Amino acid sequence: MRKRFYSAVFIFLSFVSFLYAEDYITPEQAGNYVGEVKTVCGVVASAKYASHSRGQPTFLNLDRPYPNHIFTVVIWGKDRRKFSHPPESYYKGKRICVEGLIDSYRGVPQIVVRDPLQIAVKN
Repeated sequence: MRKRFYSAVFIFLSFVSFLYAEDYITPEQAGNYVGEVKTVCGVVASAKYASHSRGQPTFLNLDRPYPNHIFTVVIWGKDRRKFSHPPESYYKGKRICVEGLIDSYRGVPQIVVRDPLQIAVKN
């Protein structure tokens, strides 16, 4: 019981520090940090739920819309149910910060989001 409590406190404090962190990079800079865990902030310029594609991914492209995208947030179909609203409509047009491991797919940096707590909406 005590271990669960401390784990919950740690997760909460990590989330709070993520929300108020000023240490972030832009989508343009993300390619320089492949293989590292970073926070990337930008405006969701285009969003799509590919419901008929394998894995049913949702794509949130920051700062530039597809096909000229420079950074993508990927949410796989199995993780969509964790979100209270469809991510492709909820986040579109909003400035968000996403935290996670930066990877690259076809030369475009991306972060795969498995939990809604990895994304914060900013003003």
